[in-house]
Amino acid sequence: MSINLKKVPNTPGVYKFFKNHEIIYIGKAKDLKKRVSSYFGESYKDRKTSQIKFLTNKIETFTTKNEVEALLLEQMLIKENKPKFNILLRDDKTYPYIYFSLDHEFPGVYSKRTKNAVDKKYYGPFVSSEAVKKSIQEIQKIFKIRNCSDNTFANRTRPCIEFQMKRCSAPCVQKINKVDYFEDISSAKSFLSSSDTKTVQRLTSDIEKAVSELDFEKAAEIRDRLKRLNLLKEEQSVVTLANDVDIFSVSSEMSYLGISIIVVRNGKIRGTKTHLIKQAHFNSLDDVYQSAVFNFYDNQIDIPKKILCAYILEDKTILEDMFQAKHKKRVKIIHSPSKSIRPIFNLCKLNAMQVIKNHISKEDKYTFALNELSKYLGIKDIKKIEGYDISHISGDNAVASCVVFSKTGPLKNNYRLFNIPQKLSGNDIGSLEHVIERRLKYYDDPKTKPDLILIDGGKSQLKFVKQVIDESEHKDIEVISIVKGANRLRATETIIGKTGVLELDKYSKAFLLLQEIRDESHRFALQAQRKKKRSKITKSELDKIKGIGNILKHRLLKKFKSIARIKLASSDDLMTVEGINEKIAKLIINELT
Repeated sequence: MSINLKKVPNTPGVYKFFKNHEIIYIGKAKDLKKRVSSYFGESYKDRKTSQIKFLTNKIETFTTKNEVEALLLEQMLIKENKPKFNILLRDDKTYPYIYFSLDHEFPGVYSKRTKNAVDKKYYGPFVSSEAVKKSIQEIQKIFKIRNCSDNTFANRTRPCIEFQMKRCSAPCVQKINKVDYFEDISSAKSFLSSSDTKTVQRLTSDIEKAVSELDFEKAAEIRDRLKRLNLLKEEQSVVTLANDVDIFSVSSEMSYLGISIIVVRNGKIRGTKTHLIKQAHFNSLDDVYQSAVFNFYDNQIDIPKKILCAYILEDKTILEDMFQAKHKKRVKIIHSPSKSIRPIFNLCKLNAMQVIKNHISKEDKYTFALNELSKYLGIKDIKKIEGYDISHISGDNAVASCVVFSKTGPLKNNYRLFNIPQKLSGNDIGSLEHVIERRLKYYDDPKTKPDLILIDGGKSQLKFVKQVIDESEHKDIEVISIVKGANRLRATETIIGKTGVLELDKYSKAFLLLQEIRDESHRFALQAQRKKKRSKITKSELDKIKGIGNILKHRLLKKFKSIARIKLASSDDLMTVEGINEKIAKLIINELT
């Protein structure tokens, strides 16, 4: 070790543990000497601490004025160096907001990820982009606010499809005046920012006015808007008495940490977020809460006045002082929920525990099944299985799937699809040979190579796939097949290996795992095959239009999502697509209709 522990000062600061030149752990302490020395004494017994102690051959320390400075420096260094034993919670994305383009004569409503949101224009944060998308859709349904670009708005001569779908009031072509439109903007902002009754009162008054003027059609339209608004308010007002508050909960079990965060704004849950930390090393739950809170607000400007932690921190003033130093905001850390927030507080605690249980139960399930299958097959240790299936309709649009399972379950990032050449379509044996030969090229990487391959097919398919494997450099890979039973009933399947039929208990974990892999490979292949077919049909309809190339076809589908919506589009709608003029727009309409 390149440092004398006796020289470590008894001051607040940050310490770095090195393995040669690599930083493996960064920590902070109120008393550096006491904390660093504890790693090399007898007080720590957990495996991670012992591992850090064993690997460390160099230590560096940095003194700070106080614990807050130590926290700020620690998190900055963790962010820069990403040491293997530190808890890394950071999501590189900023959280999405909703904003209104109030500098425009007729503002639109949009989503945006930003670090510099202005309170009066931006609403959030929303923990997920889906929550933002849903909220914008709700605003459009109720208040009919536009979300087109300013360029599209400026160039419209007639209402777009959004107006026809009653999701926009068409201010671009003066279907609504500026005063009424801004009333809708104001109502939409009120809907996002609070749970007050101003909008409801205005809409009720508008209904009465429309009825008095005998404009029953307008009254019915406003009534429908009011009905949607009331329904949404019921759904969203989960904590009606709570003000802005973020809730943090941490659960620890075995060597796992579960972290749950719930964001509440104006009585509405803006979203939830969970983290699972495997093989985590931490000195105390205080450290985890400090790290979680610090990282969550690293790129945020919408910070609540209160943060509720489901654990009594030894010194909550460290976090409170951190907000003052880093964000220039006063934040109160509390531990006891009020009556109105208690259901959400309990939900947050449950989420933190559940994220661990979900992982452990899943890992236990697959680990047990793989160990059981290893015994059935006489293989020492099965760590990874690949499952293959071929999908086609009468020999057309053939696609092969490869799904991957390990002791943690399906590894969806490792799934692969293979297009089958037309000459092999309908030939399942030839298709499997073709796919396996292509896949073998990737087995030189030990991370890719499976211990077992499962084929959905009979003896013939198994024979030819086994032959391809045996003729390669990867003869150690075992190959088995699963054959459908009578009338395709579950639990009647037959498993065939190199020695013939394998007698597996139909209700064993191993058999259920093989069923799951077969079903997943079939689902993945069928999904891809149907997508391929739809794409072919779509392309054929667009291909008959002379005068537009692949680039314009791609832009049209990207804009309108489907041929059906292209057919509904007007000439003006089509001309919003880059590269389409009036002549081409009329050509598309004539050909498709």
